[in-house]
Amino acid sequence: MTSFVLKRLLLALAVGLAVSILAFALVRLSGDVATAIAGEGAREEDIQAVRLAYGLDRPVVVQYLSWLSGLVRGDFGVSYYFKSSVADLVLDKLPVTLELGLLSLLFALALAVPLGVLAALRPNSWIDRVALAVAVAGQALPNFFFALVLVMVFSITLRWLPVSGSGTILHFVMPTIALGYYVAPAFMRLIRAGMIEILSADFVRTARAKGVPWRRVVVRHALRNALTPVVALSVVQLGYLLGGSVVIETVFALDGLGYLAYQSITHKDLPVMQVVVLLLAVVYVLLTLAADVVNAWLDPRLRAAL
Repeated sequence: MTSFVLKRLLLALAVGLAVSILAFALVRLSGDVATAIAGEGAREEDIQAVRLAYGLDRPVVVQYLSWLSGLVRGDFGVSYYFKSSVADLVLDKLPVTLELGLLSLLFALALAVPLGVLAALRPNSWIDRVALAVAVAGQALPNFFFALVLVMVFSITLRWLPVSGSGTILHFVMPTIALGYYVAPAFMRLIRAGMIEILSADFVRTARAKGVPWRRVVVRHALRNALTPVVALSVVQLGYLLGGSVVIETVFALDGLGYLAYQSITHKDLPVMQVVVLLLAVVYVLLTLAADVVNAWLDPRLRAAL
């Protein structure tokens, strides 16, 4: 198990390094950074002054190594637009994104688990078809469109929920639904397939033959085993929810990392853009690593395959 974890950890470090290179390079491929910072109509001497002030006159490789060295030391740089430490900005916005991601994951599980169980208990019935329709709709609807529909219904028409902001738990209701609904189908299909397979297993038939109540068989035997892969999937989906919150946070003006990323892109704030992209990617990589470790712990065959 230790060897497996070390190999996965080395792979995660390699992926993190590759992401840092891509984050640094892609930002600079969007155009001349100095010109973007100086603004439209800036004189050439002003652009040169900006280039010198921010070290943009140095070779790109030197700039990257300097930035990477700062990251290792915990120096994330200073925001061009907000004029404050990037680390302070990220730490200030991170709790909102974490709260949104966790709430969205809980909503997805609360929706997917009952529907998946009911669909497995009544395959090819109207309940199964309803669950399938919910899954198809969840993946077919873009989350930003679904978010706008929620705003139209619950904020503008019914006036039940605030349309934007992050001051209270009510501000997270619609963003949670919009973001969590998109990942719920994956959980529902996994639970349905697992339950159907387990309910047809020999040990389930043996338990029924011994007179074990059906409800106990479903909950303690079938559902308990079907939820095992869901744990690993939840870890990966949490990483997706954190990284995919940019659009939802922008729609609802939630003051989190996603909205900060949108603002940094709008104002060509390179230090913030690079750190946010890298941070979200690293979080996803670490969560994927955690999912691999959990899967290997649950299934020894994965450890033996390496």
